[in-house]
Amino acid sequence: MQSPARLAVRRFFRRPAAVIGLVVVAAFVLVAVLAVFVAPFDPIATSWTTIRKAPSWQHWMGTDENGRDVLSRVIHGARASMLAGVVSVAIAAGIGVPTGLLAGFARGKTDMVIGRVADAMLAVPFLVLAIALAAFLGPSLRNAMVAIGVTAAPVFMRVARGATMDAATNEYVEAARALGNPAWRVAVRHVAPNIVAPVIVQATLAIATAIIAEASLSFLGLGQQPPSPSWGSMLNSAQRFLSQAPWLAIFPGAAIFLAVLAFNLVGDGLRDALDPRGK
Repeated sequence: MQSPARLAVRRFFRRPAAVIGLVVVAAFVLVAVLAVFVAPFDPIATSWTTIRKAPSWQHWMGTDENGRDVLSRVIHGARASMLAGVVSVAIAAGIGVPTGLLAGFARGKTDMVIGRVADAMLAVPFLVLAIALAAFLGPSLRNAMVAIGVTAAPVFMRVARGATMDAATNEYVEAARALGNPAWRVAVRHVAPNIVAPVIVQATLAIATAIIAEASLSFLGLGQQPPSPSWGSMLNSAQRFLSQAPWLAIFPGAAIFLAVLAFNLVGDGLRDALDPRGK
């Protein structure tokens, strides 16, 4: 009989869309990590002789309004987007999962207070709250990641709370309580491992949302600051030259689209693979 982990891996790799998404995600991560070695030019080096040049053999994605190589900037922009996605989700999970676990296990007034706080945050549109918090903290990639992470935390609270309440009804949890184990020990050792699967799925999907949020904040000047490249700030600069140099918007826009689509495909594949009712 195969282990649950091995069965989940087999289910995942039976889904072509999820595998394609995983390959694309791995490619983006690899490019982000090796950006210094992969990029053909310095992403912030300007050249007044190559301003807004169309894609060519020398500059595969053309150059921007300052003569900078667009391909190199897209490659280095992947680093900001991947970093923002992973760090923001780590912050959100670090806040939301323990809080949701506490709410789902303790119930009563604790659950009510945490639930009302989460409801209040979820009542405000995600991007609006992230923009407000980023504006309060100040424009920088670090502050943008914090703003996105805090804003995304209520979703993880909801997921962790629901999974905890479901896991807490299992017989082995009741047996652990009957044996006299303290509540914190039952929660950490017997309940927490059973909420990992939905949290992983939510984290993968949340990375896609965080990438869009980081691009939006950078577009508005609240994320990665020039001259450091970011897909969002590249789109902001490109809007002035859409008719003369459409490639300035096409390539960073395509990078955002592919990254978000890939993470969503991986998240959908993980959701199906980790479903205990799956085949």
